[in-house]
Amino acid sequence: MPENPNPEILLYPRIRKSPFFYASRRHGVAMYSVYNHTYHPRHYGDPVAEYWELLNGVTLWDVGVERQIEITGPDAFDFTNLLVTRDLRKCRVRQCKYVFLCDQHGNILNDPVLLRLGENHFWLSLADSDILLWARGVAYNSGYDVSIQEADVGPVQIQGPKSWQVMRDVFGEDVLDIGYYYLREFTHDGMDLVVSRTGYTAEVGYEIYVKNASRDALQLWDLVWQAGQAHGMKVIGPSHIRRIEAGILAHGSDITFDTNPFEVGMGYDWMVDLDQQADFIGKQALQTIKDQGPTRRLAGVRIAGPRLGSYVDGTMIDLLPCYRNEEQVGHVTSACYSPRLESNIGYAMLPVELTRLGTELEIEIDGAKVPAVVVEKPFVDPRKYQPKTDVGGLAATAAAQPVQ
Repeated sequence: MPENPNPEILLYPRIRKSPFFYASRRHGVAMYSVYNHTYHPRHYGDPVAEYWELLNGVTLWDVGVERQIEITGPDAFDFTNLLVTRDLRKCRVRQCKYVFLCDQHGNILNDPVLLRLGENHFWLSLADSDILLWARGVAYNSGYDVSIQEADVGPVQIQGPKSWQVMRDVFGEDVLDIGYYYLREFTHDGMDLVVSRTGYTAEVGYEIYVKNASRDALQLWDLVWQAGQAHGMKVIGPSHIRRIEAGILAHGSDITFDTNPFEVGMGYDWMVDLDQQADFIGKQALQTIKDQGPTRRLAGVRIAGPRLGSYVDGTMIDLLPCYRNEEQVGHVTSACYSPRLESNIGYAMLPVELTRLGTELEIEIDGAKVPAVVVEKPFVDPRKYQPKTDVGGLAATAAAQPVQ
């Protein structure tokens, strides 16, 4: 029997469903993957068209796969500060932080977004790895008085330059005051909601977390979808073209259980606060790694040859081997064709001495080697000006425009 190039993924009860599963499926999901043991809509037929919708309009995503680990209790602050490499004394209530969770060797177990809902109330919005049982094991042996559970919470993302208009229509003008990586709680039509100015795009965007998701998720989806019609909203999957352009990491490819924060680059060394008082997990190992220096690092690469796919279209099944002088020296972790850059771009884990700008490599794709060169990363908007846009200012400017 010949090989089937496009085998189907089986839908059955053993794999969890997002609380928005049946809502997003109505929009024509073309491909699923499994993320956090949950079916994840990857695209709806044309990932490149979805990319352009994200850049120019407003998009709605089912990201119910972002499972929320909720940490509460009298010692929740001290315990959570033990888990993350950043100093949570610098995190205010109603603020969000991108964080690393590391093991005792300093390797990254997960890179969630942390939401601080109260003095001793945290959510960890997880990337794709199992953290609940690990955190409970740490708590059991820590002596801290905390409760750790998976909250009945489901998030959606509203992303793109027109996202603020949809959010204003749903929540009113106050939602525009939420700063980048901050949050606010709302009650809407009996739903308890948390809105954060975050997302997986490096575009203007928001996430809405609905509490009691098993009850209210479909109501939230319909609310946002209806509000979005006036603004041309489209339902899309996660745009990996955009996240590769932006240098947003994917756990399981760009970072794994064998990757430490100092190998990531991206200017993320500041995410490991070795001067803080807390003796967080992996602190000693990370101090040693920093003192000695990492031996490898993630580098940006431009890749010649035929156009690559969109990363979510099944064209990158394996990591791509990298060669220098006929010797394999590393691998490409994520790669795609960027339509606006008109180039194949990606990230490669390489020996530090080969991460200098201009270093020439060869990358093996489908059995053939093509030239590549190390370039600056990320590829677009490295200072993240776009997602930090003053949407309140945009709204004021729009309101001041005369009616034509």
